[in-house]
Amino acid sequence: MASPTLYSKYARVWISDPVEVWVSAELTKDYSPGDTALQLLIEDGTELEYKLEPKGNVLPPLRNPDILVGENDLTALSYLHEPAVLHNLRVRFIDSKLIYTYCGIILVAINPYEPLPIYGADIINAYSGQNMGDMDPHIFSVAEEAYKQMARDERNQSIIVSGESGAGKTVSAKYAMRYFVTVSGTSTEASVEERVLASSPIMEAIGNAKTTRNDNSSRFGKYIEIGFDRKHRIIGAHMRTYLLEKSRVVFQAVEERNYHIFYQLCASAHLPEFSTLQLGSAGDFHCTNQGQSPIIDGVDDAQEMQATRRAFSLLGICERQQMDVFQVLAAILHLGSVEMTGRGSASYVSAENHNLSTFCELMMVSREPMAHWLCHKKLKTATETFSKPLAKAEAMDGRDALAKLIYARLFTWIVGQINRALRSSSQQHCFIGVLDIYGFETFELNSFEQFCINYANEKLQQQFNMHVFKLEQEEYLKEQIPWTLIDFYDNQPCINLIESKMGLLDLLDEECMMPKGSDDSWAQKLYNTHLKKSIHFDKPRMSNKAFIIHHFADRVEYQCDGFLEKNKDTVNEEQINMLKSSQFALLLELFQEEEKTPGPSTIAASGRTKMTRAGHSVREHKKSVGLQFRNSLHLLMETLNATTPHYVRCIKPNDFKSPFMMENTRAAQQLRACGVLETIRISATGFPSRWTYQEFFNRYRVLMKQKDVLSDRKLTCQNVVLQLIQDTDKYKFGKTKIFFRAGQVAYLEKLRADKLRAACVQIQKTIRCWLARKKYLRVQRAVVTIQRYARGQQARALCEALRRTRAAVVLQKHRRMCAARRLFLRQRDAAFLLQRLFRGHAARLQYAQLRREQKAVVVQRWVRGWLARLHYKRSLRAVVYLQGCVRRTLACRELKRLRVEARSVEHYKKLSVGMENKIIQLQRRVDEQHKENRELSEHLSVVESSGAAQLETLQRHLEALQGVQEDARRLADRVSVLEDELGVAQQELDRSKKVVAELNEKNTMLKSEKDELNRLIQEQDQQITDKLEKTHQEYAERLEVELNEERTRYQNLLTEHLRLEDQHADLMSERWAATLASRADSLKTEPAHNSTESEYSREIKGSEVNELAGEEEEKGGVDVVLLLKLQRRLAELEEERLLLQKESDYREEQVQQECAKDLEDCRRTIGAERDYEAQKRQELEAENKRLKKDLSELRLAVSRGRGLRLTSPGASAYNVLLEQLNSTSEELDVRKEEVLLLRTQLVNLEALKNKDAVSEGDSGHTSRSPTLDLRELNEDGELWMAYEGLKETNKLLESQLQSERQVHTEELEALRVELNALRQETLAAQPQDTHGNLALQHEIGRITRHNLELMEQMDKQDKTIRKLKKQLKIHLKKPPEASDGSAECRVVAVGGSLKPNSAEAQEDAGQEDAGQEDVALPAAGIVRKVRNCRGMLAYRKQDESRLLRTLITDLKPSGAAVSLLPDLPAYILFMCLRHADYTGDDRRVSTLLNSSINCIKNVLKKRGDDFETVSFWLANTCRFLHCLKQYSGEEAYTKHNTPHQNEQCLLNFDLTEYRWVLSDLVIHIYQQLIKCMEHVLQPMIAVGMLEQDTIPGILGLKPTGLRKRTSSFPEEGSYTLGSIISQLDSFHSTLVQHANDPDLIRQAVKQQFHIICAVTLNNLLLRKDMCSWSKGLQIRYNVCQLEEWLMDKGVQGGGVKETLEPLIQAAQLLQVKKKSVEDAEAIATMCTALTAAQIVKILNLYTPVNEFEERVSVSFMKSVQSLLKDREESPQLLMDSKTVFPVSLSFIPSSLALENLQIPPSLNLRFLSCL
Repeated sequence: MASPTLYSKYARVWISDPVEVWVSAELTKDYSPGDTALQLLIEDGTELEYKLEPKGNVLPPLRNPDILVGENDLTALSYLHEPAVLHNLRVRFIDSKLIYTYCGIILVAINPYEPLPIYGADIINAYSGQNMGDMDPHIFSVAEEAYKQMARDERNQSIIVSGESGAGKTVSAKYAMRYFVTVSGTSTEASVEERVLASSPIMEAIGNAKTTRNDNSSRFGKYIEIGFDRKHRIIGAHMRTYLLEKSRVVFQAVEERNYHIFYQLCASAHLPEFSTLQLGSAGDFHCTNQGQSPIIDGVDDAQEMQATRRAFSLLGICERQQMDVFQVLAAILHLGSVEMTGRGSASYVSAENHNLSTFCELMMVSREPMAHWLCHKKLKTATETFSKPLAKAEAMDGRDALAKLIYARLFTWIVGQINRALRSSSQQHCFIGVLDIYGFETFELNSFEQFCINYANEKLQQQFNMHVFKLEQEEYLKEQIPWTLIDFYDNQPCINLIESKMGLLDLLDEECMMPKGSDDSWAQKLYNTHLKKSIHFDKPRMSNKAFIIHHFADRVEYQCDGFLEKNKDTVNEEQINMLKSSQFALLLELFQEEEKTPGPSTIAASGRTKMTRAGHSVREHKKSVGLQFRNSLHLLMETLNATTPHYVRCIKPNDFKSPFMMENTRAAQQLRACGVLETIRISATGFPSRWTYQEFFNRYRVLMKQKDVLSDRKLTCQNVVLQLIQDTDKYKFGKTKIFFRAGQVAYLEKLRADKLRAACVQIQKTIRCWLARKKYLRVQRAVVTIQRYARGQQARALCEALRRTRAAVVLQKHRRMCAARRLFLRQRDAAFLLQRLFRGHAARLQYAQLRREQKAVVVQRWVRGWLARLHYKRSLRAVVYLQGCVRRTLACRELKRLRVEARSVEHYKKLSVGMENKIIQLQRRVDEQHKENRELSEHLSVVESSGAAQLETLQRHLEALQGVQEDARRLADRVSVLEDELGVAQQELDRSKKVVAELNEKNTMLKSEKDELNRLIQEQDQQITDKLEKTHQEYAERLEVELNEERTRYQNLLTEHLRLEDQHADLMSERWAATLASRADSLKTEPAHNSTESEYSREIKGSEVNELAGEEEEKGGVDVVLLLKLQRRLAELEEERLLLQKESDYREEQVQQECAKDLEDCRRTIGAERDYEAQKRQELEAENKRLKKDLSELRLAVSRGRGLRLTSPGASAYNVLLEQLNSTSEELDVRKEEVLLLRTQLVNLEALKNKDAVSEGDSGHTSRSPTLDLRELNEDGELWMAYEGLKETNKLLESQLQSERQVHTEELEALRVELNALRQETLAAQPQDTHGNLALQHEIGRITRHNLELMEQMDKQDKTIRKLKKQLKIHLKKPPEASDGSAECRVVAVGGSLKPNSAEAQEDAGQEDAGQEDVALPAAGIVRKVRNCRGMLAYRKQDESRLLRTLITDLKPSGAAVSLLPDLPAYILFMCLRHADYTGDDRRVSTLLNSSINCIKNVLKKRGDDFETVSFWLANTCRFLHCLKQYSGEEAYTKHNTPHQNEQCLLNFDLTEYRWVLSDLVIHIYQQLIKCMEHVLQPMIAVGMLEQDTIPGILGLKPTGLRKRTSSFPEEGSYTLGSIISQLDSFHSTLVQHANDPDLIRQAVKQQFHIICAVTLNNLLLRKDMCSWSKGLQIRYNVCQLEEWLMDKGVQGGGVKETLEPLIQAAQLLQVKKKSVEDAEAIATMCTALTAAQIVKILNLYTPVNEFEERVSVSFMKSVQSLLKDREESPQLLMDSKTVFPVSLSFIPSSLALENLQIPPSLNLRFLSCL
């Protein structure tokens, strides 16, 4: 009882309530001893005066502090009583959604009525290997505890699962068995665990039914023993059943069903194999339609039937036996529907009864005798036997009894078949039993079944009490605490009442043997024997046919009706004899079982019908059910007492099957019945609260003074407890713990809270003082500042006044001065004005005179000019009008012609067909025009000179004949004619100018269109380039993901393959040992065969395991079944490899198709551009034609002018004509350049088209074969090389487009420069050579064509080279056809690949390949070259085993290898390999490589747990692989070598396949390295990252309860974060010391940090006590330490640091605020590396360590869940700590010169010769 001093104001208590059972209330007034009432305030706000009992003043129980609410272990509560237990369970179940809670050694499991994601394989892995007290309560924790205790103590274990119907017993037992199956594995190839799990659906089908409380209620009890061998692997199982509810076969209450198997059978009646059973729906049969509820929501009986049949098949029950079982079940259904017709005291079955006929047909018995004995029974007297008819009720009871008997026998037979399937041939070392048995039951009407069930629970409760009492005593003795007898409830008197002599069962059996025994007489015997003589027996007041038993859980009233009949369970023997006479084999087997002598297994299997001794089996069915049940129960108790029990109590929270809803009344009733409260009471009687000294010190350090803290923690804690608690009876000091009585921890928590509260007040006072002083100082500074500014303002005002006074004086002075100066200036200005006016007047008079004269001159000039212009404009308008009319007519005519040409499609076709010829002709015509222009210019010069001479002659004639009138008239006429011609020429000239202007405009327009087209082409090119880059990037990301997936799958397959190899090797070694032993025995008996046997033994010792297997198989001594299974597994792996290979090829084809599609789009775009350019060419051609026409018109005009011979140099008409000709010539040159440009573009486009065709051909020739081996894809990064090849192909297409565009631009610029230079040279020189320009153009065209031809030849050569490479590769892999007996032709086999090595074979191969391709292949053989032979090691063949033993088998990394050069064994092996290659000894090469690999595997198999060994051989194997690559001669690897190293490459053999094997070996060693590191780190992670207080003074532990008493192992040395970092340092230094590749080291570190993050986060998600603010701070600090370690070691890159991101976010989640909606949004934004399930789980588990922290509210949880509901992610709760990232092997060449390598003498390799 708590101290009265704790009942102070604001203390909270529990008071009883009729509805809620218990409600919380708060004291509003302090309690003083002697008060008769308490003043309380209930949580709903009502005030209550709680009356205390007058006797004893029993105070209501106190409520635990909020910090203790929600604990994992109920015994951790300070106040241990019923309301505290009920409240703690309610908070965990409803608020935190936690269904499991510890109560000392009991696991309390509450049925959530909805599926929860807490039973997956990840959860099983998380609980595997953990102590029971280290993780949150779970059924897996109990299973792990049982498994570890079995492995440690070599003692059998039992898990007792109990609870009432609907509480979840069956599911809990199923999950426990699943855990054992998962963590233990099996010792044989056959899947025993699958058969163990397959028994569950069968037993549920035949033993479970729907009740009003549960849809899948187990109507029998079962005890499953799971057997283990000495290696603690499952080898088999055995099942015992108890008290099957047979009455359910013939009767069901309303809303209940019969057993599931009947409804499954009816739901599958439509199947053809069930047609002979004559079934229908469940409503057609009396046995399945009494409850009027044949359907269960959410359950498909047809699908359940399929699952049941699959389980039957998995357990080895064949299809014929299954059909026999279904036939018996169908017969039971028909038998239950047989109707009886009664006539008085007799009854009969109608002859037309179809159900009886079907029953007899199915049972293969005669109908008439069966119908007779269903309504009659045989009576025997001393002298005669006669048949007595039965009344209708008696006949129906007999029918039901027969149906129940048949079903019980079938049930027993099925259980026997299951046990036979689960039985193991090997010897069972120990077992774990799982007991799934009914809990305490009480109904309104309780009968014989409830009596037996409650009797069994009394026995189990007695065993439970004794076990709890024993554990308490052991704990006290262990801690050396004085043991005082604890008073606990002993139910032995109740058990004696039931099973002792003259007990209820004995009186029941006695009454059953009486001839006229009845239920009433049995009741009277009970009253006479036990009433008022036993405190556990009572009689109801209003009934003489019932009795009451006071059980440990409750008092139960039993109705006596039916007790005798159910106990006797009699069946008409004639009916049984009829069934025994049947021809149905299964039926005979069912009823012949009783004739066999039952052994222990049959007793256990039946549990009800096999409990008789030998010799009494014939009449065993008459043995009472009560006696059978009592015997089987005694056997069960003996089994349980011989094992270590573990208890699981299942609680049904409500009767409505609503998820996460708890009814306090039902929960309290079950807690009383299942013994949880009894456990609490026993714990509360003693010292329930237990703290280790260190935990007590950490928690209550705040209550200690500095002087109290000593170096000895135990002495410190003892001194403090003596000071704090005066009553020494309230505590006891043990060896390692302090024991407190109930309520003392709450008292200490109150003292701690008061101390912390006082400290908080002190802190608040100090802070408030500091804030007030800070405010005062701020106000003081503000006042001083204000004063300073006020005084400054006054000073400034005074200064301003003084300045204003001085300014006024200055202003006055200047004002007076201005007035005087103004008067003076006014007078002076008046004088100046008079002078100026006079002088201006005189000047203006003179100016007016001059202006009048000048204007007169201007008027005359403008009048004369106007007259001249008027005459000119009239003439000009007339000329322009005439020209416009003529040009309009010509333009209309030309427009019509152009429109006709534009509509003509054939015209465009003709133009496109002969475009190049026309362009050449146009060029020639332009040259001819240039020639004609030059001739015209020469002619003009001649005309000019002749005109001058003629002019002189004419002048002379004019002077001579001036007087002659006739000459004057003739000359006058000729002048008029010349003037007319000159006018015509002027008109032509004007028209030519207009044409030239139009041509210039069109030229400008064409140039702009051309620029626009170029811009569009560039934009399209840029878009295509961007699209290709984006596509390439997506391809790269996709291929990278697929590559990682393929690498992971391949490495998993490799791991599985190596595991199978190891298992096969182990089995072969065992077989070998057995064979040797047998041969040794044969040697003793058959001395004649000694020599043969010795040779055979030597052969075994010198051969491989697979060779031994082959020999043993030939001799018949091998396990053929095992070999077939291994072969089947290898075939499956091969099929999986082929599937992966096909998938890879399919993805390659997809990539190629997408690339081809992009190329096709690019070609389509280029074709459109080419068509557009063709159209432009047509337009330019039309323009050229127009220019030609204008030129011809100009030529005609010139010829006409030349005929008149009146054009002279210097004349205006001549100059205009000459300018027009020059401009026309320049325009023609421009057009010529454009034509050349278009032609070049056309040629480039054709070349690009040819290149695309060549590229397509190359890609088609270079595509990889779809049948490549998967290892070939992965070896040396060939898959990556294929991917890079695709990228290079796409980049090549882009670069070709860009290079062609650039080349086109450069060629165009070069041609323009050359044309300008040639034009200048042509203008400067005399134009005698008319064919120079044409020759130059022809030369340019020839050079362009030559360049195109060269490019085509280069493409063809590239294509040819690729074909040659491909043919060479195929040729090298093709075995040559050499003639027999040819000594010169030699074939070398290396790793399965054959290569020719002679000239003849090379020639033959070259001829064969030349026949397939157009280009002849070179010789495919490897020609021996004379190279440097240094850097090799020679050895004799007999020294090879010695070499391998010295270098591999006997070499210890921690021994002599420490002082060696890193990777020295790898270099030595490679140098030996070089010598074997140099000598061409293929057998030595193969033997050396195979032996080296096998030796390394053997070393790793023997010392695979040694990290240094694994690291050492990982480094050496990698170096050996790198050497094989570096000296392979392949260009990809030799480019890193020095010239001298390239000379040392391998000569004769291609070791590519051995590189594959070594790569696989490296991957295997790396995975083994990871396992070694994980094995060492795994136990450190959770302790070092979570449990240790790395920040002293921050953490405060809460009470831990009794759960740590059940830890399987004693406490080991505690790990810290420093231990983890030290271990990481050790790993890293070892890896670096052994010269492992830096990339491999980084990948190994990344893997370990992933394990650290996953294990820590998983423990955080499964441990409620670790989810607090202070723990988040500690985790963040620990993660920072790990990040600093990464920075120090320089391995933070490569995604290593990112692996810790989930843990960082989890720590932040524990530390952030969790109140408002903004906080929820911040959490959803911050926690991106955590899944929604993980976030919600952490928030649910968040537990305040101190009273100042607050719990997460339900509304906040809903806000977070609503924000996270749209996330698309895996629903998995835990991180997969078993995930292994795919390892990638990068090539790292060595700079070490092999010839400089020195072998230390310590290796004893003197037999090696250095060359």
